[in-house]
Amino acid sequence: MMNHKVENGRRDFLLTIAGGIVGLTAGSSPGRVLAQPTRSPPLSIGTIGAGREGGALGALFVKAGHPVMFSSRHPDTLKGLVDELGPLARAGTVAEAIEFGDVVMVVVPYTALEQIGKDYGNALAKKVLVIDVSNPIARRDGAAIVEWVDEQGGAGLATAKLLPGAHIVRAFNAINYAKLSGDAHRQGELVGVPIAGDDTHAIDIASSLIREIGFDPVVIGGLAMGKYLVPGTPLGGEHTAAEVRQIVTNLH
Repeated sequence: MMNHKVENGRRDFLLTIAGGIVGLTAGSSPGRVLAQPTRSPPLSIGTIGAGREGGALGALFVKAGHPVMFSSRHPDTLKGLVDELGPLARAGTVAEAIEFGDVVMVVVPYTALEQIGKDYGNALAKKVLVIDVSNPIARRDGAAIVEWVDEQGGAGLATAKLLPGAHIVRAFNAINYAKLSGDAHRQGELVGVPIAGDDTHAIDIASSLIREIGFDPVVIGGLAMGKYLVPGTPLGGEHTAAEVRQIVTNLH
């Protein structure tokens, strides 16, 4: 069990991080300025979903020094992943991962979000940040769910309806999982990660975490802009932060 000193330190970190990085998302290359962000204490991260994308992102957070619990309906199937990543990685059920994490990352087929909201919505609403990496994809999830998401105003607003009260930031929705490890801490200009959210505190925490794993966060707007954070849009793929901002300008 975590001692009170560490727990209190984490709470203080979560309460003060917003002030510590105010304005850093506005520059053209803040990732280089914030090469050594605040690191103590690390945040625990629970993942709902530990497939290719969830596994790749979770691995980057482990390498950055954050304890990560990967979750599955069958946690024993994740033994190889956590053994490879070392002592900061562990496996558990969805409920255990949500309880474990200061931050929860949701990386599941979009059709699963409704049930996740029903089962764990209250617990997720208590987290300072829920990173939404899930995308509605017609060939996997069906045309009906994609149409419903469009009717809500896009994936960001749809997720907010499915996870009411959660402090949601959409991120990493349009970078292929196979690119993440090689893109992290890339030489030259960092790869920009467009993010969307309505909660300033959650955005600041997400931005700090994204910098720690070697990317350059770019706030493109509120959750209504989450409709652009899916594969196949102009923001899909790999871009520098400056390129992301230019693309967003052209979207309006």
